[in-house]
Amino acid sequence: MSYIIGICGGSASGKTYLLERILSRFPKEKCTLISQDNYYKTRAAQITDEEGLVNYDHPDSLDLDKFVTDIKHLIAGKSIHVQEYTFNNPDKEPQIFTYHPTSIIILEGLFVFHKPELNRLMNLKLFVDADEHVRFSRRLRRDVQERNYSFDETIRDYNKFVAPMYAKFVAPTQKECDFIIPNNHNMDTAIEVIISYLNTILG
Repeated sequence: MSYIIGICGGSASGKTYLLERILSRFPKEKCTLISQDNYYKTRAAQITDEEGLVNYDHPDSLDLDKFVTDIKHLIAGKSIHVQEYTFNNPDKEPQIFTYHPTSIIILEGLFVFHKPELNRLMNLKLFVDADEHVRFSRRLRRDVQERNYSFDETIRDYNKFVAPMYAKFVAPTQKECDFIIPNNHNMDTAIEVIISYLNTILG
């Protein structure tokens, strides 16, 4: 039986750092990470606003039903195949990821706690928290350097979509969580506690 962990938090709150640290401490055959980012709908399937922009920070921009179905398949002992989402980068060829059931399955993304039917399957729910100005500066650096967005596009999207959608859909899910991890500066101590606990799960 897999132990299911959900990890949520605002954009650029530090979820990736937490995940990298956890995954570095466990063998691949014991721990699987499923990123909700790879369930974004295609551009053609997205709804645009009056300016022709897509709100990628709304839960409707993802195929959450497929996400839930895939996780249920993993829990049932079946493997799944997921196409990589390349974040508006036309130079990157998307990969096809194959995931197999493992002792620990980590689900990561803005909306991993959005579906009640998935929440009921989770054994541990973690929320990575950081102040808004910290998340904004991190996202600005990441989107410009790594995701092929311009400076102006990143600021526009943050003000129009990221901040209000976080307040409406993401921040309220903290009440669903077992632990809230503050990460304005670092969360290394909290990570060590989590890793120690997961080691007890693996026995």
